[in-house]
Amino acid sequence: MASGSKDLPESLLEAIHRSREWGFLGDGPIDVHIAHAQGFAEALKWAVEEDPSIEQTEGGATLVPGPWMDLGSGGGIPGLILAHLWPAREATLLDGSERRTRFLSQVVEEQGWTDRVRVVTARAEVAGRAESLRGAFSLVVARSFGSPPVTAECAAPFLRLGGMLIVSEPPTDPGPAALPDSSRWPGEGLATIGLRNLGLWRGAFGYRVLRQSRICPDRFPRRVGIPGKRPLYRISPV
Repeated sequence: MASGSKDLPESLLEAIHRSREWGFLGDGPIDVHIAHAQGFAEALKWAVEEDPSIEQTEGGATLVPGPWMDLGSGGGIPGLILAHLWPAREATLLDGSERRTRFLSQVVEEQGWTDRVRVVTARAEVAGRAESLRGAFSLVVARSFGSPPVTAECAAPFLRLGGMLIVSEPPTDPGPAALPDSSRWPGEGLATIGLRNLGLWRGAFGYRVLRQSRICPDRFPRRVGIPGKRPLYRISPV
């Protein structure tokens, strides 16, 4: 498991506790939330080791390192932890709740990150069509954002060609370190938005790793609420 809270500055640890007090984090020990956030970095490291081409440039833009987004950042897990772990990378923390983004903005200012971390208040379906955000990121991370088809449709428009999407997966039988496919992430459904499933990385927690193999078509994301009401694909029972 990742090292947890011991490597965090006291001010950031206090902010995570404040997030819990304000109702932005779920149940469970703070150390577990932090370790879960750190696992996204481990999953990215695994992906790069599995496919070194991820580090190359496509369209003149370096993919790793590069700007990244926390989709539905909420109480700052994993966004605030990853911003601490990746001090050389620009970040965007996106959330539709103004109350949550006020909290995130406060923490970003307290940590002295305002030159490299921005907080955006917007629904993903709207932000995904913003010129400054669409196709702007080498990495999108998502924890508890929505069902797989909703997360995929809302994340893909933000990714550059070759960019990565890493999504927290629910606990399951550990199985092999990487699975080529999953009923939750079917190849045909993902292809609609240009994503390709690279597999499951599992340490203390599980993370689905996907890659933007072609630019997301202009018709996505659909308007607010539609990805949930009419998902791109239905999740087949295992």
